[in-house]
Amino acid sequence: MTYLLRRLVMTLPVLFGVITMTFLLIHFVPGDPVDIMLGDQASAMDKQALRQELGLDQPLAAQYGNFWSGLLRLDLGRSMQSKRPVLEEVAERLPATVELTFAAMLLASLIGLPLGVIAAVRRRGWVDRLILFWGWLAMSTPGFFLGPMLILVFAIELDLFPVSERGGLEHLILPAVTLAWSLSSVLMQTTRASMIEVAKEDYLNTARAKGASPFRVWFKHALGNALMPIITVLGLQFGALLTGTVIIETIYDWPGLGTLLFQGIQQRNYPLVQGCVLFTACIYVLVNVATDLAYAAANPKVRLS
Repeated sequence: MTYLLRRLVMTLPVLFGVITMTFLLIHFVPGDPVDIMLGDQASAMDKQALRQELGLDQPLAAQYGNFWSGLLRLDLGRSMQSKRPVLEEVAERLPATVELTFAAMLLASLIGLPLGVIAAVRRRGWVDRLILFWGWLAMSTPGFFLGPMLILVFAIELDLFPVSERGGLEHLILPAVTLAWSLSSVLMQTTRASMIEVAKEDYLNTARAKGASPFRVWFKHALGNALMPIITVLGLQFGALLTGTVIIETIYDWPGLGTLLFQGIQQRNYPLVQGCVLFTACIYVLVNVATDLAYAAANPKVRLS
C-alpha cells in the first residue's frame, strides 16, 4: 500500500505538467489560432465571436484558471462542429480504441512470448535463426504499408473480412493483426534476450535435477523470472497502442480516439483536438503507473527498494 501511495503521489506532478502542456498547445501554434481555425475568408465579427467563445480574448493567466476550472468540472469544452461536449464525444470513442488495443496486445503476446521462449531454447539453431528473421521482417514492416496489403488480400481479393466500421470479431481481426505485427516482434526479441540471461542461473539446473519437464523449466521457472523486461515492453507498448492508433484506425475506418483526433485536426476543431490530446496523454501516464505496479507484483524487491 505504501508503494502504491508513493507512486500515485509521484504521478501528480507529471499529470500537472501534462495538463499544463495541453493547455499551452494552442499558444504554440504559429500565428493566430482563430485565423487558422476559421481561415482568411472569415469576417472580423466571426473571428471575435470565436475568440470570445474559446476565451482567447482573456489574459493567459485567466485562460489557464478557466481551463482548470472546467477540467475539475469534467468540462473540456464543446466541439466546434457538433456543438456536443468534447468529453461526451471522447467517451463514445474510447471503448473502440480500448477494444482494438487489448486485442492487439493479446495477439502480440500470444505470438511474441512463445516464439521468444522457443528462440532462447533453440539458441543459435536453425529455429532460432528462422524466428529472428521473422522478427526482423515484422519489425521492418510499417503499419501504413501492412494495413492496405491485408485489406487488398483478405478483404478485396479473398473477401474474408470487412474493413469498415466496428462490428463483430470479423471487423476486429485485420486491424488487430496490423497493430500486433511489429509489437509481437518486439516482445519476441525482448523475451529471447531475457530468457537467455536467466538461463545462466543455477536454479534451472536444480529444477531439471528434480525431474521437472522442459516445458515447466522454461515456461514456469525461467519465464517467471524473466518478466521484468517483458513487463517494461508491454507497459510502454500498451500505452503507445492506446494513444497512437491514429493511422491504423484511419486505414480501417475504426471509430476510435485516433479517427476522432484525425477528424478534429482536419476540421481545425481546436477544443476537440485539445480534449483528445489531454485524454490520451493522461491515459499514457496512468498506464506507466500500472506498469510500475506490475513491477512490484512481479518482483517484491521493487516494493522494498
